[in-house]
Amino acid sequence: MRLSDQELLEYIREDIPYFDLTTHLLDVKGKQGVLEIKTREDIVVACVEEAARMGELLGCEVNQKLTSGTQLEAGGTLLELRGDTELLHQAWRVSQILLEYSCGMATAAYKMVQDVKKLNPKCEVFVTRKSFPFAKRFVMRSLVCAGVLPHRLGLSESVLIFDNHRALYDTPEEFEAALPSIKERCVEKKLVIEADSLEDAKKMLSLGADVIQMDKTTPEVLRELVEYKNQNYPNTKILAAGGINRKNAKEFAATGIDAVVTSSLYSAGLSDLTSCFRVVDSV
Repeated sequence: MRLSDQELLEYIREDIPYFDLTTHLLDVKGKQGVLEIKTREDIVVACVEEAARMGELLGCEVNQKLTSGTQLEAGGTLLELRGDTELLHQAWRVSQILLEYSCGMATAAYKMVQDVKKLNPKCEVFVTRKSFPFAKRFVMRSLVCAGVLPHRLGLSESVLIFDNHRALYDTPEEFEAALPSIKERCVEKKLVIEADSLEDAKKMLSLGADVIQMDKTTPEVLRELVEYKNQNYPNTKILAAGGINRKNAKEFAATGIDAVVTSSLYSAGLSDLTSCFRVVDSV
């Protein structure tokens, strides 16, 4: 899950295509400094290894860094870099901004996982494919650090039938007739089908669905579906998706489902971080 040096260098070059003009104009050369990145709030740390590596790629030394997944109280230090002051200023913003986003997502994810597990220890928190374009590896790395799992990383590794897939068949009966052969071909995969009602979910279970995903449904419907599947198809799983966030995740988890599926964690906001910079002796 670590981001590669190539990815980090691309990010650095995007922000520093040539040099740091402001620091260059100050014309204060040959001094050594220390940069600390600290938090103003309680957070879960994520991607601090990548932030530290960017400092190294820019010619700085890592004095101190935490491990991703660490819970850090307000006032604590995530990362400390030392080096030439001009290089430190280059490392400053790229490292802090990356950490503000990654820790923001990780902290929100951790809180949601804790909320869900309190009411349903067996319920997982999944994140959808709706990550920021061009940033899937970064956001997934940030969220996995906090105990979240991917619902789908892409279209190539999972089978999930939506209404738009059913629409490829001329009639509902034709789709239902095709399900046994589809199920046979899912040799190493689970057959996941999104259902739009309790009756539809029961029908899909009878036709061999391994997992039912209920989209934008109510906790009452989910509770009834869980009870039905426990009595008749105990080895199947039930997911709840659509509009799930930290405010309502507990309510859905309490129905006994196996996972909540959310996109809300991608827009969790930034952690409140700050930096301290000081000049030190060269020795």
